[in-house]
Amino acid sequence: MITKHSTEIRVRYNETDAMGFLHHSNYLCYFEVGRTELFRAQGGSYRRMEELKLYFVVARIDVRYRRPARYDDLLTLHTEIARVTPAKLEHSYRLCRGEELLAEANSVIACVNQAGEVQRIPEDLVGLTSDSRAE
Repeated sequence: MITKHSTEIRVRYNETDAMGFLHHSNYLCYFEVGRTELFRAQGGSYRRMEELKLYFVVARIDVRYRRPARYDDLLTLHTEIARVTPAKLEHSYRLCRGEELLAEANSVIACVNQAGEVQRIPEDLVGLTSDSRAE
């Protein structure tokens, strides 16, 4: 199973605040891009999940902002699966401009059904095996 993925993101003008910095809320959007691209690289499909009436929801996210990003900066987001349980995935993120660390974060996403009830993540959905899951 692929557990790490990197994605380049260029800061768009509409993502900046009045000071010209990447607005803090957009970091969360970038982390979602990282999770989605990692899932795609694993062969996963959010469309298929939705057909199964399953969804990944953010249960927790912690962000540490270190340096600001500005309009037109080319950033690299490194996303890694830190832990897998039967119903949750924990990710870690490092957002960099070149070698400079701008932000780092950790998140927990849970698999739920349409009623919001926690569900097991189907093993075939993300190429998980019982050996890769931690209880």
